[in-house]
Amino acid sequence: MIFQDNVIKKYLENVYYVSGTPTGGKSTVSKALGKKYNIPVYDVDEHFDLHKEMSDEKYQQAMNTEFADADEFFGRTVEEYKSWLIQNAREQWDFIVLDLIRLSANGPIICDCNLPIEEAEEITDPSRIVFMIKDPKQLCEDYCNRPDHQGFNDFIHSATDFEKAKDTVNKTLYSLNFKAYTDIKKSSYFWLERDNKRSVEETARLVEEYLGFDKELSK
Repeated sequence: MIFQDNVIKKYLENVYYVSGTPTGGKSTVSKALGKKYNIPVYDVDEHFDLHKEMSDEKYQQAMNTEFADADEFFGRTVEEYKSWLIQNAREQWDFIVLDLIRLSANGPIICDCNLPIEEAEEITDPSRIVFMIKDPKQLCEDYCNRPDHQGFNDFIHSATDFEKAKDTVNKTLYSLNFKAYTDIKKSSYFWLERDNKRSVEETARLVEEYLGFDKELSK
């Protein structure tokens, strides 16, 4: 069954998207706004394992690809790794859309995701999405230093050649995200580049003002 974009967009009218590039501040801002306005936050990454359990390897091959160890996982070429990540995202998206339709049926919800501009245009209005971005250089280090990514940190450090694995990750993520980073900056969408001089509260305030939370959800 194929649903037209206008149907999907209609059923997702209560969804606000905080998207962007890795380590741009999506999760931090989403959680801050969710707490302030008592809005559920749907973190796409946190639902991957559940969606994998629901998936079928016949239709979701990338999601069901198994790797023997870190050496096999990080031993792929940059293009192989990149293609796998893209396909994973595409396969999971069907599960995500259905979750969002169900969860937003009775009120607003914030979706913490990595939604490309071209797909954002198909499912939502520009007034309901913001992009949090960061120059995608040395993302492996950023991931390893995050408390919520220690599973990844332990996994990559289990590779026989950690430096080679790290180089593969950095090259893959840079290749995957640099175009998105530049396209977002050139677009008419609302975006914020990560700035450590700006507090979480200040950043969240800019986002909530754009999304209209301070007016619509404070009533």
